Amino acid sequence: MKFGLRYASLGRYANGDAAVELAQAAEEAGFDSIWTVEHVVVPHGYQSRYPYSESGRMGSGLEDFPIPDPLIWLAYIASATRTIKLGTAILLLPQRNPVITAKAVATLDQLAGGRRVLLGIGVGWLAEEFAALGVPFDDRGPRTDEYVAAMRVLWSQERASFKGRFVSFSDVFCRPLPPDRRIPIIVGGDTRAAARRAGRLGDGYFPARAAPSELLEEMRRAAVEAGRNPAEIEITVAAPTEVSEIEALARQGVARVAVPVSSAAGLPAQVRTPADVLSYGKNVIARFRR
Repeated sequence: MKFGLRYASLGRYANGDAAVELAQAAEEAGFDSIWTVEHVVVPHGYQSRYPYSESGRMGSGLEDFPIPDPLIWLAYIASATRTIKLGTAILLLPQRNPVITAKAVATLDQLAGGRRVLLGIGVGWLAEEFAALGVPFDDRGPRTDEYVAAMRVLWSQERASFKGRFVSFSDVFCRPLPPDRRIPIIVGGDTRAAARRAGRLGDGYFPARAAPSELLEEMRRAAVEAGRNPAEIEITVAAPTEVSEIEALARQGVARVAVPVSSAAGLPAQVRTPADVLSYGKNVIARFRR
């Protein structure tokens, strides 16, 4: 079992010094990865329903909560760490230009030493945010699929060409290339559409909360239909509080559990400070190294 530290860029860890201290503690404790979140803007009084709470709201006071840009935050802590993987959970891909995003992600991976970036993506739920950015909301699903394909072309081809409905380019050099000519793409979301997207094109699947068996089965069916091996799609889920439940998840094929370091996104924090992170590594992660 791998362990990730999630919601790591929120709260006190939006500050640079605190972010570095947290990331270094996570690396020392044995966490394999550290994960950010994203909203470019949160429109005041939004009416879109947040899908991960009964109230339909992100939480008290969250309209003006600091949410650093995920790639810049990860670049900052990458320079102060050596091995921990750098994850976005999630980056709102349909809101971004895919060519610029491919360049930024490849640059981050190259500067961090290679094989460190895990690009978690989602389609988004906050229609008012899309409107503020001037990006269509209704076609965000197909837009996401095409952006993934375009970015993979840019990462893998010496001289890249792509022609699609939303993005097209011909004979372009996009340097630096990721050292592996690829970046793992982890699809996030607790919907049937997200599960099927993970099965069709994801290197991993990261439901926002637990791992309902019906969604995992949906992901696996979609993978088979796409001619892929579902066993090769890495599953990450929210970390349960009981260690025995982590052991059960490992037996079910879950590869990673993500431990909240902030309760701002709706899950109770299981660790709050770098000292807590080190203690978790000693008392929990170490049990899975034996």
